[in-house]
Amino acid sequence: MRALTFLEFFAGGGMARAGLGDGWRCLFANDFDAMKVETYKANWGGGDIRCADVATLTPADLPAGAADLAWASFPCQDLSLAGGYRGLGAERDNARTRSGTFWPFWRLMLSLSRGGRAPRAVVLENVYGSLTSRAGQDFAALTSALSGAGYRVGALVINAARFVPQSRPRVFFIAVRASEDLRAAPIADQPSELWHPPALRQAYAGLKGAAKRQWLWWNPPEPGPRANAFADLIEARPSGVKWHTPEVTQYLLSLMSDLNRAKVTAASQSRRRIVGTVYRRTRPDANGGKRQRAEVRFDDISGCLRTPAGGSSRQTILAVEGQKLRSRLLSPREAARLMGLPDSYLLPERYNDAYHLCGDGVCVPVVRFLAANVLEPILASVKAEKPMAAE
Repeated sequence: MRALTFLEFFAGGGMARAGLGDGWRCLFANDFDAMKVETYKANWGGGDIRCADVATLTPADLPAGAADLAWASFPCQDLSLAGGYRGLGAERDNARTRSGTFWPFWRLMLSLSRGGRAPRAVVLENVYGSLTSRAGQDFAALTSALSGAGYRVGALVINAARFVPQSRPRVFFIAVRASEDLRAAPIADQPSELWHPPALRQAYAGLKGAAKRQWLWWNPPEPGPRANAFADLIEARPSGVKWHTPEVTQYLLSLMSDLNRAKVTAASQSRRRIVGTVYRRTRPDANGGKRQRAEVRFDDISGCLRTPAGGSSRQTILAVEGQKLRSRLLSPREAARLMGLPDSYLLPERYNDAYHLCGDGVCVPVVRFLAANVLEPILASVKAEKPMAAE
């Protein structure tokens, strides 16, 4: 099979590239964050990536010809609870939201289309909130943009916990040109419980016109069992972090409710080494006020990695070996492992930079799964001769 080609927008450290693998060739990558671009260069070389706002790019900045795929993990802040679900913003007023950067990206894709250079497939990755933000209007806007440009489109929800020990549900919009041969594609006649949760089905029900007519229910096979538990990824000699003093660990325990303290007690009595994760939350107290609480989970899955905008977003681990309890921050390498990155992947030196890079990324084995089961069966076929024009 010939090497498939791709464009990687909002590329971060190149996690989509890592997931696509050696059977794919990057033609162009882009990110506006200098730290991420330097990390991308350290791992992939500097010839492919441009440090620039996507709104400043034109078709002349991209290589000639049409790529097989454009991948865009555009900013998620305004489609999530943390961003107050402000949404994508209007197509002509995208400056007010970070997630509104989708529109200049999409205008670039339409410009490529008008020049006969439209990618054969487009993948958009974003948070679960993209299904419900602005009462489904953002989902409809994304789907309508894709279908209006002559793509057939579908979406599916994949939790990275199927592949790595991290709870990280994400929505993947996968669009292919209407001229592509879909006989080898994993498509069902109706939604699947596996990939299409109620929120996605409800969002689909609100679609109209071409967005609904061009819809596809992607239905890849169920992946096998996950190979690793959370404790398997924990460094014996952590880099970039230190274990807390006993006093700090005891303070964390003092912030726990009776329910969470009981979890620690049960772990201590299990006669095996258990590693859990701790988050600090602000919760109501018995007097009608609020107080800080520490909440622990021992289910062999970490919480979702997030960017370290504040101390509460950094995960703390709690290692329990009988009566011995130790706590510390999750290390940068452990965060990278939770994203499916190999230990050979070069991380930024600063803790916050490394954590930010990982928290903003796309889970590598999820990308590989989609490439192997959806994208490659379609794109490996003979390329359609007829160029697509934007509507």
